[in-house]
Amino acid sequence: MTSPVLSVTKPSTRPGTGARVGIGLVLLLPAFLALLWSYLLPTGLAIQRSTTRDNLLGPATDVGAEHYRQRFEQGVIGEYRMALLLAIVPLVLALLVAPLLALLADRAGRGPRLAARALLAVPVAGYAPVALLLGWRLDRIEPGQAVESPYATLVELTAVGSAGLVVAVATTAFLATLRGRRRPADALPAMATVAGLLVLGIVAATVQSFVAPLLAASNRAQFPLTTIVVQSLARMDVGRGSADAVLLLALLAVLGLAATALLLVTRARIELADAPAGDPATAAPASTTAPAWPASSAVTTPPGVPTSGSSAPTTGGSGPARIGLAVAGVVAVGLMLWVAWPWLSRSFRFTNDLGPVPGAGLSDMLIWTWLPTLVATLVTITVAVAGGFAIGGLRPLGRFSELLLLPFAPWLFVGTGPLAVESYLRTRDFDQVNTFLGVIPPGWVSIPALFLFTLLFRGLEPRWRAGGGFGRTMFAPAVPMVLLAGLVTWLVSSGQLLWPWIVAQTPSTRTAPVEALAQGTTGRIPADELALGALLPLPMLLLFLVALVVLQVRYLDRLAIRVGRAPERS
Repeated sequence: MTSPVLSVTKPSTRPGTGARVGIGLVLLLPAFLALLWSYLLPTGLAIQRSTTRDNLLGPATDVGAEHYRQRFEQGVIGEYRMALLLAIVPLVLALLVAPLLALLADRAGRGPRLAARALLAVPVAGYAPVALLLGWRLDRIEPGQAVESPYATLVELTAVGSAGLVVAVATTAFLATLRGRRRPADALPAMATVAGLLVLGIVAATVQSFVAPLLAASNRAQFPLTTIVVQSLARMDVGRGSADAVLLLALLAVLGLAATALLLVTRARIELADAPAGDPATAAPASTTAPAWPASSAVTTPPGVPTSGSSAPTTGGSGPARIGLAVAGVVAVGLMLWVAWPWLSRSFRFTNDLGPVPGAGLSDMLIWTWLPTLVATLVTITVAVAGGFAIGGLRPLGRFSELLLLPFAPWLFVGTGPLAVESYLRTRDFDQVNTFLGVIPPGWVSIPALFLFTLLFRGLEPRWRAGGGFGRTMFAPAVPMVLLAGLVTWLVSSGQLLWPWIVAQTPSTRTAPVEALAQGTTGRIPADELALGALLPLPMLLLFLVALVVLQVRYLDRLAIRVGRAPERS
């Protein structure tokens, strides 16, 4: 029988309703301003420009819907159909391979599960798409194949470039749905929600590919982003390029709205998993709450807050699951080494003296690669954390608070590419081309991170409302997620090619991806002498790897994705 003393719920430390509304709207204001400046205004300008004939040299003339009519007559639907077909391999990996790996890891016991999580950090920490795909094309694709079979080359490059990252992200997400579940069947609703989000996200990412189409003879294999950039900037036909951009934005808006509707309907959230059975921490008094970081993987629930599910299995694990996971791990390591070897074999070469034209020194190139993206990461993640806490933690509109995500939904999956031309024109008008400020990625809020932190704070809020202290129930569990989101955003944005390729046009301002592409595609440098070490230097790789492994093992292993009705909210 539970002691009456331990059943008393502490008074909530949350602010009152009026304060929550006021503070929440203030914290959301930077996100809304960033949405307006970075997404809404450029989208409006792209729509307006798509109805004009504009060569950037003289006044634009109005042509109405002429560009759209021409693009449909030229078969733009077929181009998008081909782009969507490229998503088949990533979708198979995300929907078949990843759930199986997650199930094996979850059933194998705590030790094998943590080992699997550590391995999942490797493809994320090694995110360097230009290095990976450029090395693959040089060593694994026959000369002339890209010209003779551009679409086959594009399929191959897309599969190679996405496989590791897709499996890592999808498996991590499915593991979170299984966390704290005694029976895998209990996780099916959450797994279905994650699967739906993965389908939408993979399709959105695939149609925005840029590096793979560029290396696959993009002039022969028409693809949305390469068509937009080449049409607008190389052929000086901004009106038609803007029409292509609007078509891509429309597709991405549908995908973003569908994902947001899925989150709202399923009431998805991220919670701290209940303590696994058999963990020593379960002996702690029921009235205490374990610190979120870097303590043990056990968390007890404050009195009065319903648990998130049944206890997980004991740490003994299943013998067949362990064997299956071990086999899968060996195969995964072998495949990763085979795929990455063309890059790894060149990763200790740092010189850019062999470039086709004189370039900046190595230190300058690394600064241009990593520092502008660090500035952007600090701003975008800070704005996203504030907005996510406002919606999911303070809940200014009560149970309707998640509706505040709807204004951001059309741009949830929009990367730099669809608005790259408008962003470039803005950068040019501010005279920031080939400058440090110009190289900073143009988005000032990470909308995916905003959604992520909303789900996290939504899952943590009941503990705060039940009387837990803000620092223990909200701040401490969120800090590792802030670090994780910041590291991943910094790594991904530093490895991007499109934006610096447009705005850093002089040799002295090139980033490492742009310099590597310039060296690897001119044919002036023998393939065996190409230097790729500056794309993701070993110290940076080790930094990301260690941080992501620790976060996977000590933090992500404690998170659970839940759907359905949450504890009653005020």
